[in-house]
Amino acid sequence: MAIGRNRREFLEDSMFATAAALAASAVPAVAAAQQQSSSPNERLGVVVMGVRGRGGSHIGAFAGRKDTEVLYICDVDRDIGQKRAEEVARRQGRKPQFIEDIRQALEDKNVDIVSIATPNHWHALASIWAIQAGKDVYVEKPVSHNVSEGRRIVQAARKYGRICQTGTQCRSNPGMRAAIEYVRSGKLGAVKVARGLCYKRRPSIGPRGNYQPPASVNYDLWLGPAPLAPVTRPQFHYDWHWQWDYGNGDLGNQGIHQMDIARWGLGVDQLSRRVLSYGGRFGYVDAGETANTQVVIHDYGDRTLVFEVRGLETDALRGAKVGVIFECEKGYLVIPSYDSGTAFDLDGNVIEKFSGGADHFENFLVAVRSRKAADLTADIEEGHLSSALCHMGNISYRLGTTMSVEEAKRHLSDIRCHDNVQETFDRTLKHLADNKVELASLQITVGPNLDFDPQTETFRSSREANAMLTRDYRRPFVVPPAEEV
Repeated sequence: MAIGRNRREFLEDSMFATAAALAASAVPAVAAAQQQSSSPNERLGVVVMGVRGRGGSHIGAFAGRKDTEVLYICDVDRDIGQKRAEEVARRQGRKPQFIEDIRQALEDKNVDIVSIATPNHWHALASIWAIQAGKDVYVEKPVSHNVSEGRRIVQAARKYGRICQTGTQCRSNPGMRAAIEYVRSGKLGAVKVARGLCYKRRPSIGPRGNYQPPASVNYDLWLGPAPLAPVTRPQFHYDWHWQWDYGNGDLGNQGIHQMDIARWGLGVDQLSRRVLSYGGRFGYVDAGETANTQVVIHDYGDRTLVFEVRGLETDALRGAKVGVIFECEKGYLVIPSYDSGTAFDLDGNVIEKFSGGADHFENFLVAVRSRKAADLTADIEEGHLSSALCHMGNISYRLGTTMSVEEAKRHLSDIRCHDNVQETFDRTLKHLADNKVELASLQITVGPNLDFDPQTETFRSSREANAMLTRDYRRPFVVPPAEEV
């Protein structure tokens, strides 16, 4: 069963305290203090938007520093928002103003930074509004809900000269940076496959039905750009991840971190030339719509990025469950966490280990003060590209045809890339069988192998796929097209 409301509130409250501790400990105390100015004239004003879950980490990063002050807490759930405002007051000595609508803070000249941890469907619009208002932005991953949105944020940041950091914190960690540098150095030979893994147990979210949003939630604002529609999931908060209007499944939730690392290690700074995805939502029937078992194959020509999502119980692959495996000519490198990795030769002998964490928010603040986007370890364009790879995979999946296992095997036998496509498919089937999913009657969704133009960021020959690069927006919550950014 899904975690109940009380249990989740306890976990999220604990996350706030933990996030504050982590933010304080990520950089040595003396060094962090030296980097912070005590001058009120240099203090940066911050809005934190979306504070129930991950937003607690954002609060912990900015509240209590000498050189930043949280001026506004913005959340559509007034109970959560007001509670967080009280917590911030205790932490920084001055209570921030609570607001439901981010537009109330954007005209305040004392606001320098908007830090965004809302549901995915709000990321792009909130970022663009903030940038257009002259604010710098830290936006959580995925930075967008669809491919077009990410490019719009990049365009806005460049046009208005604003600093925009993506919340893929792995890019600031020395251990991860060293591991990626090792892969790209060629010491293991050429990288043929980067295999991202999101093996993360996700239970049923409960039956689909008609439910009321919490009385404390401004539901119109919560929906924002999304269609006006009733709540169809029992748990209002968090479980939006598994519904297409708001989330992107675990591919775009947890998986975006590992997708970003995989692309980073491959050394590619554009989207792939071809994408195919297959999978389904297996093991239960619930209000969720996204796949809980999914494989995405991105073809880059001389190398391949494969991503595997498993939401049912599963064993690790080469010691990793949520991580990345780089398969190279002379060995392989396994990244099983956010800040560590190990290189092996082809016989499985350890060659070298990497570890070490850092403070991603600190990196953002350094760039805000220098006014140099190049100082960012995760500039918005990096976030756009990695988020878009997730969206492309979901587009193929959502355009897929449901077929039997044998039909799927025949269909996938025509796919040519550096991955052993059949071996990956067989491992996926074994995973399902281990979870007592009946393969004889299994219907699996296999998406088309879509050709893509990385320069225009559009599909070459699919009108249906191109229509899914964006969405119909509910006014006035419209993400502007390129000519209006």
